[in-house]
Amino acid sequence: MIASAQHLAHDHEASYPPPRPPWFPTTPGIGAYLEIRGRDKLSFLSTVAAAGDVVRFNVLGLSVVMLSAPAHIEHVLVKNARAYSKDVRSYRQLKLVLGNGLLTSEGDSWLRNRRIAQPAFHRQRIAAMGEVMATAAAGARDALTGAAEGGEVIDMASEMMHLTLRVVGEAMLSRDVTREVDEVSTALTTTLKYIERKINRPWMLPPWVPTPTNQRFVGALSRIDKVVAEIITARRESPEADDRDLLGLLMNATDADTGETMTDRQLRDEVMTIFLAGHETTANALTWALYLLARNPAIAAEVRREVADEIGDATVTAKNVAGLDLVGRVLSEAMRLYPPAWIMERAPQRDDVIGGFRVTPRDLILMSPWVTHRRPDLWPDPERFDPSRFSDENSRNRQRYAYFPFGGGQRKCIGDGFALLEAKIILATLVRAFSFSYAGEGDAVPEPLVTLRPTGGMPMRIAPVG
Repeated sequence: MIASAQHLAHDHEASYPPPRPPWFPTTPGIGAYLEIRGRDKLSFLSTVAAAGDVVRFNVLGLSVVMLSAPAHIEHVLVKNARAYSKDVRSYRQLKLVLGNGLLTSEGDSWLRNRRIAQPAFHRQRIAAMGEVMATAAAGARDALTGAAEGGEVIDMASEMMHLTLRVVGEAMLSRDVTREVDEVSTALTTTLKYIERKINRPWMLPPWVPTPTNQRFVGALSRIDKVVAEIITARRESPEADDRDLLGLLMNATDADTGETMTDRQLRDEVMTIFLAGHETTANALTWALYLLARNPAIAAEVRREVADEIGDATVTAKNVAGLDLVGRVLSEAMRLYPPAWIMERAPQRDDVIGGFRVTPRDLILMSPWVTHRRPDLWPDPERFDPSRFSDENSRNRQRYAYFPFGGGQRKCIGDGFALLEAKIILATLVRAFSFSYAGEGDAVPEPLVTLRPTGGMPMRIAPVG
């Protein structure tokens, strides 16, 4: 890294464009397109970032500026956030699924809905949702007991997707989605893979053209939309449509200027965002945490001892999980190594200076938690799984935005507290009951789609403990 050589500068000192690595392979007309859309794109981004804190490369004529230093990431996400928008290709494609929900909206629309949703994520409300999380975790434990006793191989990625979808349905929508879990989970996978292809292949035909790929996408999206519409309709017809959850808050909120409430389309977009952001990322974090514990049985045993010492045989709840320090550090380290949101992009709205280099509205700003979380100057021996990195002592002097799995600034994930509590309850419940061993060949390989999933799932053999 060349952090010491690059610094924020006054406008007259800035140079443009940022440097391109001297070794950089370029294919005439397409730049680094083959590398950025290939199977090994994570390694490619890490290699690019190793050339400097602010590095440029081209993809299909687009100038991409990659940032990996914490100070520069903080500059874009926090200190000068107003100069950067989410009006980039990836978010525009994601709108095909999420519409204009919290994750993809901008400006006044985003600010209004964020203010409406914020009370649902108050610490006391999240703690109250802990009962739903604990019940779901215990149910998943009981359902896995037979497989554990029979020595079966289970896809824990699929199990975690189903479990977190159930939690978000009951906690945020007051809806038991158990019957729809398989349908919604499968459909979400189809839509996310389609969006990833659309992001990487700008020449793909629009969804309304009836190609086989488009028809699969439209069919999957229709299945989710049907479930969402049923949830909204049932809630509108319910005499108990109060503010007990996020959906109730959204339905009952009125515009301060017009007195209008949200339309069904606006509600649909927010519920779709809840379905995706509310379960996908948490499921991935849990899956990778279980994988890392399976690869490090000594640490798994420490986790088990901590749960036994703090909770004993009692049910894991929102109250007693607070003392599980190691469980929290395991999850933090899992999200360092395998951040569910592995890439973030922004579009400059005006000229700016980052690290002594000028960026302009012609550039795309790219930041990757995967890359920054593996910088050896920030994380010694970065590939090693070591939850002690997140002890109070080791975290005290860490640079802000050396770790940013939930983003940062105003657009930081609104549900981070919900996700962390849910993940702690589920991980503690499962690790206390079972030991896990990875049943795949070689190492698990991350698949960088919209989120960072394990390629081909996470096959594991589980065994009862005690």
